[in-house]
Amino acid sequence: MTEAAGLRELQMQFAAHLRDPAANPAPAGIEDRRLQIYCDLFYNNVQDFLANAFPVLRRILGDDAWHARVRHFYANHRAVSAQLYALAEEFADHLAAEAGTRVDDPPFLAELAHYEWVEMALLVDEDEIDAVEVDPDGDPMLGLPALSPLVWTLAYHWPVHKISPDFQPQQAPAQLTYLLVYRDRADKVRFMEVNAVTARLMELIESEPDTGNALMHRIAVEMQHPHPRSVVDGGAALLADLRARDIVLGTRRLA
Repeated sequence: MTEAAGLRELQMQFAAHLRDPAANPAPAGIEDRRLQIYCDLFYNNVQDFLANAFPVLRRILGDDAWHARVRHFYANHRAVSAQLYALAEEFADHLAAEAGTRVDDPPFLAELAHYEWVEMALLVDEDEIDAVEVDPDGDPMLGLPALSPLVWTLAYHWPVHKISPDFQPQQAPAQLTYLLVYRDRADKVRFMEVNAVTARLMELIESEPDTGNALMHRIAVEMQHPHPRSVVDGGAALLADLRARDIVLGTRRLA
């Protein structure tokens, strides 16, 4: 074995031990005390980061269940990005893939983890509101509403924004929970619970752009509302509110 190959084998053995000391023996000739320092340092860096990224989930699970999940992730997951913040998304995906495999898994585990990850994702998103070409004075009811690139429309089976150590529902409500999660001009991530009409409007603005008037009329038809004009009028107030929150930025500039 060449010196380079021997060094690589030693590094792989050392890394495997750091990930899962119980399953992988330590390299020979390294003092146990020093090994423990490294084991604790690496694990605590990952655990502290994830605890900060998922504070509600961390409190709900408690010490034993939380550390069991983090250690399983730490030992078995192979990160696909060198960016530390990307580890939060990978942990949320890991929890979703394994949801229900433990008897103490709360039924809302995967959705709560996703909801908490979204905040970090928007905080590090490199898009900027002011980079979007819009007419800030345009009327979104008469023109094509322009959305901020920093808004996500989310639908959950569980009321994830209300879940806490003191509120842990065991049965999902009959109706979905719709949330707008967005970053405003002050770079503050905010959350807004909305109804199905607002969620549908956001979907249509993104997928089938048209004037606010036309979109609200379409929604009224989909709802089979007996008074479509009231739905359209309500849309004007809704778009004005979304505009005040930096969710709607004005109207699209036409080429």
